[in-house]
Amino acid sequence: MSPLALTRDFTDARGGFLERAAAAGARVETHVHPLDGPAGAELATDVAWIGPDDAEAVAVVVSGTHGVEGYAGSALQRTWLRDLAPERPSSVAVCLVHALNPYGFAWNRRVNEDNVDLNRNFVDFSDPPANEGYDGIAADLVPAQWDDATQEASTAALLEHAGAVGFETFQQWVSGGQYAHPTGLFYGGTAPVWSHRTLDAIVADHLAGRRKVAVLDLHTGLGPLGVGELISSDAPDSDRHRRAVRWFGDDVTSLQAGDSVSAELSGEWLPHVADSLDGAEVTAVALEFGTVDTVTVLQALRADAWLHAHGDPVGPEAAVIKEQIWRAFADDDPSWIATLWTRFADVFGAALRGLAG
Repeated sequence: MSPLALTRDFTDARGGFLERAAAAGARVETHVHPLDGPAGAELATDVAWIGPDDAEAVAVVVSGTHGVEGYAGSALQRTWLRDLAPERPSSVAVCLVHALNPYGFAWNRRVNEDNVDLNRNFVDFSDPPANEGYDGIAADLVPAQWDDATQEASTAALLEHAGAVGFETFQQWVSGGQYAHPTGLFYGGTAPVWSHRTLDAIVADHLAGRRKVAVLDLHTGLGPLGVGELISSDAPDSDRHRRAVRWFGDDVTSLQAGDSVSAELSGEWLPHVADSLDGAEVTAVALEFGTVDTVTVLQALRADAWLHAHGDPVGPEAAVIKEQIWRAFADDDPSWIATLWTRFADVFGAALRGLAG
């Protein structure tokens, strides 16, 4: 069967998820966000549980860590509920976390209501990581103006920096995480945000005391079009990474080894969750699907950051910028989501078999 199509509306995505969860016999728990979505819509993170409450093995799939990336993740979760939920091994429970960052999801932002990148928010805030490379390019990344002349000048300056230090170093400066520029890109915040606290509650309520846990965090925006790269946060010589390779294959990359399309990140949540489940065998990976080229993604993020820092998010410039953001992390082409679905079904199936085995 073909995968369910992407929607462009958070409420539609959420409604479809809840409908599919009910049809699959899932038990649903809702964490309501304190802020509203467009037109006053309720924002929430919904958790659907399928399987025995006392299961020793649990497979977790998370969508919307980076808000707008949730449109693709939601479609994959909804399609799994429709097509593959009955094939779940009886001894394994499945926990689907829909829209971990519902604010960004609903408002077409990668970040949350505080301009915080949730996947940079899991650090020791008494001593956050420094990123001096970002400090030197912050003003060019998100300038105070976004007219044609400023865009041309700031982009030229950034390209000059990238040429001087090399792409890998420049990518690390830009996207590794920074904690000094609240209106900038990849900002990690000053304290645990709502989605961080909600994730901790979900882990404590549903995963504590389990013997085996698999976590799959769904992302879009990096890598070749439609290709789903599996990214481990663990060291290549660790038991967690070796187990991921056994389950998923030799193409599992490692942030610590530097062989991923992603930079090495400060404050990501996968190792935080794995470390918090003391005594459990945890296998956690991100599944990153490519969309457009890296420069196009960066330009869309820069425009969106400018809009919310210096422009008018509901003004005349907003519609064009929000379309840029959506297209940087999603694709209307049915063949794109079909490719994602095939890869996701294979990976999640391997995780379920690994847990059952």
